[in-house]
Amino acid sequence: MEQTVPRQQPAQDAPPHVDVVVVGAGLSGVGAAYRLQTERPGTTYAVLESREDLGGTWDLFRYPGVRSDSDMYTLGYSFKPWRDGKSLADGPSILAYIRETAQEHGIDRHIQFSSKVVGADFDTARSRWTLTVEDPRTGARRTMTCGFLYSCAGYYDYEHPHDPAFPGVEDFAGTVVHPQFWPEDLDHAGKRVVVIGSGATAVTLVPSMLRGDDAAAHVTMLQRTPTWISAVPGRDRKAEKIKAVLPADLAHHVIRAKNIAFSTAFYQFCQRRPAQARKLLTGLSTKILGDAQLVADHFTPSYDPWDQRLCAVPNADLFRVVKDGRAEVVTDRIARFVPEGIALESGRVLEADVVVTATGLKLLAFGGIEPQVDGRAVELSEQFVWNGAMMTGVPNFAVCIGYTNASWTLRADLTHRLVCKVLRWMERTGHQAVVPQPEGDLAPRPLLDLAAGYVQRSIGAFPRQGDKAPWQVRQNYVLDSVRTLRTDLARTLAPVQPPAPAQQAAEPMEVGA
Repeated sequence: MEQTVPRQQPAQDAPPHVDVVVVGAGLSGVGAAYRLQTERPGTTYAVLESREDLGGTWDLFRYPGVRSDSDMYTLGYSFKPWRDGKSLADGPSILAYIRETAQEHGIDRHIQFSSKVVGADFDTARSRWTLTVEDPRTGARRTMTCGFLYSCAGYYDYEHPHDPAFPGVEDFAGTVVHPQFWPEDLDHAGKRVVVIGSGATAVTLVPSMLRGDDAAAHVTMLQRTPTWISAVPGRDRKAEKIKAVLPADLAHHVIRAKNIAFSTAFYQFCQRRPAQARKLLTGLSTKILGDAQLVADHFTPSYDPWDQRLCAVPNADLFRVVKDGRAEVVTDRIARFVPEGIALESGRVLEADVVVTATGLKLLAFGGIEPQVDGRAVELSEQFVWNGAMMTGVPNFAVCIGYTNASWTLRADLTHRLVCKVLRWMERTGHQAVVPQPEGDLAPRPLLDLAAGYVQRSIGAFPRQGDKAPWQVRQNYVLDSVRTLRTDLARTLAPVQPPAPAQQAAEPMEVGA
């Protein structure tokens, strides 16, 4: 009788592995990829992007007039000069700039689109992350591994904006839209529009919806409380003069330094002399609008300048449409929606055909990634952030947190370079995994020290900053640029000791010098 020999089953293919995974292909993610390529040649990496195109914020937001509220000489990359004449650039121009950067440096070849990280577990025994990656279009999932995980997805929830429930909204006979999901076919030409909100999105939308062939008949900005708004030139004339006399690359660095110095000095002025800052901003607004009472009623907040982010309006466009009567600012509270518009607590009814709820974003830590270590969830609110980048309790993990008082990219690029420094140090010392470890106790403080409602609503779920360096998340690029990359890694980063095999499932990781 012929003997049957069982056929040996082929081993399953191991999931793909890279040295570093960058989460997010927006302005930060592309910048991180550039630094990995140039400062860590030979490092294998992948950029995972949940959307179907790169650009992040600048691909998602499509509302009229979407633009930066930081100058592009500092919001742009230090390694790629901003050539456009507009200092505060429109969204499509910024998106084109990011795409061009990715293509020029071959970064686009490393981007995996429709790839949302829905699970991340660090195995201390193997010193690597296992990521669960989902295709949002189909729900299909796959796994991959990496040695280091770097979240460049920001801290906003791009799928679910802050959308308060307004009583009676179902009775409204017109159209309600949210800027985060702007419909391409929205027709606002010749219509009455009410924009609810007073932040950067609202002050951008109001003048933008009054331009062009599809201009609205009238736009009202309805705010519960005023926001500090400052008129700035649409073009940087000093920058243009510098570019006219210096070589392009040198001019870029000079302009960048000039703008960093100005923004840092103005922020410090507002923080140290708030009364004088209030007087300066209200004086400038009054000079443009020509109505001190209008400024007092609608453009003078109760909080001091830069306690919340300052809104910039290029060429005073918001003030100009208010002054010529095409737009109005109303400071009041909503009682309810009615068929013809919005009824206010004062008794007034704002008639509207279109209502735009520019009510802001919600915070979401690390793009929704909930890191685990050896299968155990990490309680983010109990962790501290080191140098605005890495986090206690989570090995081989970094996050990109930009400035709130200056261009996001300034801090982002420092963090990219710090991550590269950590990777070099790990290679040199032979450490497979490291985690930040404080020397002594830290007094916890909120990660983002802003009074804005969108911060206060969600910041409790985020890790915290400490009360001393390198555990403070400073809002000072000049200081950070001097100190961040000089951090003594050996003092504040501890190698992770893998658990013994018998204890691996029961014991948490241990760190030690």
